[in-house]
Amino acid sequence: ARLETARKARQARMERAVKERDPEDLRSPICCIMGHVDTGKTKLLDMIRHTNVQGGEAGGITQQIGASFFPGEVLAKQTAALNKTSPFDINIPGLLIIDTPGHESFSNLRSRGSSLCDIAILVIDIMHGLEPQTIESLHMLRAKKTPFVVALNKVDRLYDWQAEPWRPFRDSLAAQGEHVRSEFEDRASKAKLALAEQGLNAEVYWDNTDFKEYVSIVPTSAHTGEGIPDLLQLIARLTQKYMVQRIMWCREPQATVLEVKVVEGLGHTVDIILANGDLQQGDTIVLCGFNGPIVTRVRALLTPKPLKEIRIKADYVHHTSIRGAQGIKIAADNLDKVVAGGALLVNRSGDKDELEVLKEEVMADLAKLAKAVNELSDGDGVYAMASTLGSLEALLEFLKTSKIPVHAINIGPVHRLDVMRASTQLERTHPEYALILAFDVPVAKDAAAFAEDTGVRIFTAEIIYHLFDHFTAYMAEVRARKQEEARFVAAFPVVASIIPEFIFNRGGPGDPFVA
Repeated sequence: ARLETARKARQARMERAVKERDPEDLRSPICCIMGHVDTGKTKLLDMIRHTNVQGGEAGGITQQIGASFFPGEVLAKQTAALNKTSPFDINIPGLLIIDTPGHESFSNLRSRGSSLCDIAILVIDIMHGLEPQTIESLHMLRAKKTPFVVALNKVDRLYDWQAEPWRPFRDSLAAQGEHVRSEFEDRASKAKLALAEQGLNAEVYWDNTDFKEYVSIVPTSAHTGEGIPDLLQLIARLTQKYMVQRIMWCREPQATVLEVKVVEGLGHTVDIILANGDLQQGDTIVLCGFNGPIVTRVRALLTPKPLKEIRIKADYVHHTSIRGAQGIKIAADNLDKVVAGGALLVNRSGDKDELEVLKEEVMADLAKLAKAVNELSDGDGVYAMASTLGSLEALLEFLKTSKIPVHAINIGPVHRLDVMRASTQLERTHPEYALILAFDVPVAKDAAAFAEDTGVRIFTAEIIYHLFDHFTAYMAEVRARKQEEARFVAAFPVVASIIPEFIFNRGGPGDPFVA
């Protein structure tokens, strides 16, 4: 009953905080970059990030943990060239761009069921059009109902393109020759057609009159910076116009753990994305751990130094309190067993009952996964591993639809202990299940050697579908081997008929024989 009271009190406090939000007090929107390998995602981000670094000045852009933070004044400076043609005031305090691998960040950066990203940039290579991972990213975006814009990248690869660094795209296009413009029109319409085949209406952003029905396409070049002012202004415009409800700042902290790292001098630390609310030094935080909930106090709140101060030896800036949205590194005790991808909850009231409620809440995701595994298997099955809670969830969902049984799960790199656990299948009815499906995680050297000795197979892949391909190829191999072994043992049934004229009797009494 006491826990129920604490739960209700917490719920009431959260509802009050939501009611007290103010449309004038916005937080930075969180933007995610997604797309196929080699479409130029990282290059594009590097270009945005180094905007003013080439000019010898850091421009106040902060290198974040798993994310890059761009203050509002930097956005205003970068989009200034566009203001001559389409004036626009930037009211958001900044933009937090997450640069974890595209497909990953969505499955795991979810904050209590809602995806952490407010808006996404889907990068498409103008020369190659839609590729498998682009389509996978599209499905994720639509499943989460996340608004997004398309960056049609690598326009500088068009034949005879004359680069106009950092110019708004329409100015650049106007300066090109007739044949370049027609090639651009041709390739842009092919991209629109490919998106239409996926059931999406798309239009280049300056011709888009209905942003809710049509996805905007922004042509960009990660090499010359053309089109980047357009991209940044469009994101600011869309978030300020259509997403005010979502990006109002709220008192109650909302945070997700990105990864756990050991840092010299600090010990185990966690990198988190604080989506909303604020965090203070000395706060009691509750995190999801492998062996149960972890309750600890924030010893230090750290963010990396702005780029221009990177020469100074101290690596991090210490804060007493930080407002979201921001990427933060937290130093505290007992962080070694924290599950990446889980939520981070704050207990400010000091109420013991509320602390119990938070412990329950923080472990709910992991408990759900453990329950899902029990439903999936009767003790026989493969060993599934992934880098974060969300990607493990995605992997289990995928294995379930592919009808692959799972007997145990883990999060993080593959260690010797994992191989030992997987090897228990060797003594069961299906020894072929003595294998580890590792999604986007490294394999320790001793684990690989031990697996070799014990006969446990380890399949690793960065894309879920590749794991499935490895598994099906392996199972086909096992089946073929079993058939080969059984060839001389099994009596294969046959259908035979005896033809009368081929029955001969020996010269005396005796059995007839068939020739």
